[in-house]
Amino acid sequence: MQAHELFRYFRMPELVDFRQYVRTLPTNTLMGFGAFAALTTFWYATRPKALKPPCDLSMQSVEVAGSGGARRSTLLDSDEPLVCFYEDVTTLYEGFQRGIHVSNNGPCLGSRKPDQPYEWLSYKQVAELSECIGSALLQKGFKATPDQCVGIFAQNRPEWVIIEQGCFAYSMVIVPLYDTLGSEAITYIVNKAELSLVFVDKPEKAKLLLEGVENKLIPGLKIIVLMDAYGSELVERGKKCGVEVISMKAMEDLGRTNRQKPKPPAPEDLAVICFTSGTTGNPKGALITHRNVVSDCSAFVKMTENTVIPCPDDILISFLPLAHMFERVVECVMLCHGAKIGFFQGDIRLLMDDLKVLQPTVFPVVPRLLNRMFDRIFGQANTTLKRWLLDFASKRKEAELRSGIVRNNSLWDKLIFHKIQSSLGGRVRLMITGAAPVSATVLTFLRAALGCQFYEGYGQTECTAGCCLTVPGDWTAGHVGAPMPCNWIKLVDVEEMNYMAAKGEGEVCVKGPNVFQGYLKEPAKTAEALDKDGWLHTGDIGKWLPNGTLKIIDRKKHIFKLAQGEYIAPEKIENIYLRSEPVAQVFVHGESLQAFLIAIVVPDSEILCSWARKRGFDGSFEELCRNKDVKKAILEDMVRLGKDSGLKPFEQVKGIALHPELFSVYNGLLTPTMKAKRPELRNYFRSQIDELYSTVKV
Repeated sequence: MQAHELFRYFRMPELVDFRQYVRTLPTNTLMGFGAFAALTTFWYATRPKALKPPCDLSMQSVEVAGSGGARRSTLLDSDEPLVCFYEDVTTLYEGFQRGIHVSNNGPCLGSRKPDQPYEWLSYKQVAELSECIGSALLQKGFKATPDQCVGIFAQNRPEWVIIEQGCFAYSMVIVPLYDTLGSEAITYIVNKAELSLVFVDKPEKAKLLLEGVENKLIPGLKIIVLMDAYGSELVERGKKCGVEVISMKAMEDLGRTNRQKPKPPAPEDLAVICFTSGTTGNPKGALITHRNVVSDCSAFVKMTENTVIPCPDDILISFLPLAHMFERVVECVMLCHGAKIGFFQGDIRLLMDDLKVLQPTVFPVVPRLLNRMFDRIFGQANTTLKRWLLDFASKRKEAELRSGIVRNNSLWDKLIFHKIQSSLGGRVRLMITGAAPVSATVLTFLRAALGCQFYEGYGQTECTAGCCLTVPGDWTAGHVGAPMPCNWIKLVDVEEMNYMAAKGEGEVCVKGPNVFQGYLKEPAKTAEALDKDGWLHTGDIGKWLPNGTLKIIDRKKHIFKLAQGEYIAPEKIENIYLRSEPVAQVFVHGESLQAFLIAIVVPDSEILCSWARKRGFDGSFEELCRNKDVKKAILEDMVRLGKDSGLKPFEQVKGIALHPELFSVYNGLLTPTMKAKRPELRNYFRSQIDELYSTVKV
């Protein structure tokens, strides 16, 4: 973009003062990049004031007296953790009832077919359908008690929430099955939770379950309820093995003609059994109560009550799996405030189209998506001038962030970032990222580029998704925010890794009403996670920063020793190497009988060819993956990043192998939450690992 192109923006009414200023400048001042100096002068003269933070940002948490070093949010008036924000919302059932009232029966759940607009169900329609489903379950012999479990095996869609609310209305417990789980894990969960009925979205999933019954692997399953259309052969197949196959519509009709009065749950009753997709062994069923979820939701509302508290005008795009607690908590917050939830079409490749049509205001994301956005934006800035403009504009917006200013109507938004914001629908005002670490570089840039309140959270299933969150006004990156008002956090010594609580470092432990009740029928594993005083031991290593925020610096699990005795935390190293431009995925490996680390690297298929061409290498993606000189160049770039990030020499990899296929859930190398399955990766790449250790010279 040249200087003369910029001046067409001067016709905008908000630039009248700047136009007058420009007229006083000599002609040569307005040529080339000199125009940007003038624009910068105007930017500094017109930037708005920052919103007042809810607390002193230099002291975002305080120590709880007599707690052994635990810290709490400064937003609390006392040392007691927050249980509920609204007095009339102590369960998820009550939260939805509040949503019906405050929405004035507005739109609740929306879905769309390809190339069509969104169609909406109102809050009262959802409530009626939910009670019909709950009443139908009672007709099928289910009990309105908090030990009655019902399975949901489906992608995000309106029926998911209808079933969930139907169960909650009659004190039943939902057990989500991950859409991407393998058949072995599904069999394990159905048996562990003693599921006799499962709601599924597609016939393929019904067939998978029926196959388990036919093979006598899940003998307790008696009813499958299908959301989509299916053929009579499925019904006949079910009859042969003693399973009733019934449609969602038939269940609704059954409940409508036998409507029962709701029997709502108590706060301490179970709401969800959320099976975590552990990187080793069978999944564990985390027992989550209504109080757990309500306290976590309440803490978010407390932290953001003066900035972005949801309202009936808000719209959430639902695409992160509802089977995980992160998305569940976000949706519960939306429903409690009468907001709208629009579901994606079920195909992540169509998400950008869904965003443009839905125009959401609330957009929860995970780092994997943020990294893609970041790489694509900078990939499109493919000339020196475009890259300079992007860097210049982002630095101006980042300066505003440091001053506490968040907006999307600055000159830089109109000139540079409007297209990026429009790609998300143009109305996003709240984004939240969690589930995995995100690069400070990526988060800071996207906060600037998207111009919305952008929070980073930290937690795990066992503390109902979140225990730390960005405090409004602190838009610095590199930490996970302060303790949420629903919990205390303390650090405990990890002597074998030389992390000591006295130095402000140690394993992150959480205590509060958001901490789960234990694992289903797993007393030994429950005792590993929850100590006798009720502290949840997360396995993550944290460090308190001077302003009372928490920084995650390491992982207690997945550590190993090299031959000289040095402890290695591979995930920390992998997160650094992932910032290498041509790298899409990396698996760092070491062994106690070896003196150095090696890695398996999956190059980014969209970037590698252009990256290699700039360095004089030609060929297809597959050819470049076999090119030894390309491998050497990638290794050098990774080591450079490691050095810049402060990795010790023994933490740097000495050799890599390039692999052209992404690690995925489908090839068994990632969990459904996109975490590395380290034992599987180790076995899968055994030959490459052995070759690297036999050939790399250090």
